[in-house]
Amino acid sequence: MSNGKEPAHKARTIRVEALARVEGEGGLSIKIRGNKVIEALLRIYEPPRFFEAFLRGRGYTEAPDITARICGICPVAYQMSAVHALEAACGTDVTPAIRSLRRLLYCGEWIESHVLHVAMLHAPDFLGYESALHMAKDHPEVVTKSLALKRTGNAIVTRVGGREIHPVNVRVGGFYRAPSKAELAPLVPELQEGRRIAEELLDLAAGLTFPDYEVDYEFVALRHLTDYPLNEGRIVSSRGLDIPVSDYEAHFVEEQVKHSNALHSRLKGRGHYFVGPLARYSLNFDRLPGTIQDAARRAGLGPVCRNPFRSIVVRMVETLWAIDEALRILVSYEPPEPSFVPVTPRAATGSGCTEAPRGILYHRYRIAPDGTIEDAKIVPPTSQNLATIEDDLKNFVERHLDLPAEQLGWQCEQAVRNYDPCISCATHSLRLTIDRR
Repeated sequence: MSNGKEPAHKARTIRVEALARVEGEGGLSIKIRGNKVIEALLRIYEPPRFFEAFLRGRGYTEAPDITARICGICPVAYQMSAVHALEAACGTDVTPAIRSLRRLLYCGEWIESHVLHVAMLHAPDFLGYESALHMAKDHPEVVTKSLALKRTGNAIVTRVGGREIHPVNVRVGGFYRAPSKAELAPLVPELQEGRRIAEELLDLAAGLTFPDYEVDYEFVALRHLTDYPLNEGRIVSSRGLDIPVSDYEAHFVEEQVKHSNALHSRLKGRGHYFVGPLARYSLNFDRLPGTIQDAARRAGLGPVCRNPFRSIVVRMVETLWAIDEALRILVSYEPPEPSFVPVTPRAATGSGCTEAPRGILYHRYRIAPDGTIEDAKIVPPTSQNLATIEDDLKNFVERHLDLPAEQLGWQCEQAVRNYDPCISCATHSLRLTIDRR
């Protein structure tokens, strides 16, 4: 019998001992009082790794190799943001051929990272499996084909970057060595086959069942004059922000929070924001080629997507784009001669921002006249999304308080994985405790 009031919920505690299928360690605490979620805290308890401190006193030429070690999944992102920032400090412009080769390298990382997340880390959530290994028993072709496509992305990184993990061929000003046409030619049939696999995975993602959950986020991403953004562009938002990368710190600030070793970023005077595939796609739909726009529409997407659970679909749209972009570059590829432009250090500060698979990655360096790094600042995508993740968890749980404890805990894990967080980058299994009274 109803008395017209909201139903009272029994006190209960929900614990997820370890959130698998994310990179890093952390903890999640949710406090519920009656029908209200009063607190959702994503605790990153992994000790800081102090990469910014490691960089101080090192030569500017060392930054691409040092920062690549921050992440084994997206090392190219760290290298690209580093070289752009240092080239800005030194007043260096690279040639169009070097720019294209950098885009090719970045496409390789997008392919391998997106496919890893979609097929191995996120699809099990939607299909009801504990892991990709369990999923493989019923869907062996999905796992096998996904691994093949991921290998293609890795092959691009290897051919252009020098090795699959933590590439060594990137330098300030370009590359130590440009691969020959013959070395890159075998990538074309691999990518052509990979495109067919990507279309199948997009169809799979589009056919999943998604919670009815949309939020009016402030999306933030790069926006280029003509291209879908990778290495270059202005920083824009869905609420009117439009600034050069050099003005980043005038608008964004990092803050320490008591419950986490990871800093939280916010827009000054506005609060938290959302970076990553949903933001990039929603702010740059018109920069996608017509064929990719059509594929997105067939997958049930409009020009803007505000449901974070549909990020799995957006990631596959971006994978399809990255394959086509890589093929476009390879068709007309000529090795840049020389493979790098001369760089002369000077006393200056330079900023760089590129689109890592998980969102914008900001670097800023101050260097001495001899090129010694005097100060460094690195803001990874995950730390920019942490406050938004917490807000999503709070809102999502509040809407689903009637779910059984086990199902609610599982969907909290899924909500975190929507963001493909690299907790390691931000400061690695996640613990969930729900305190309900």
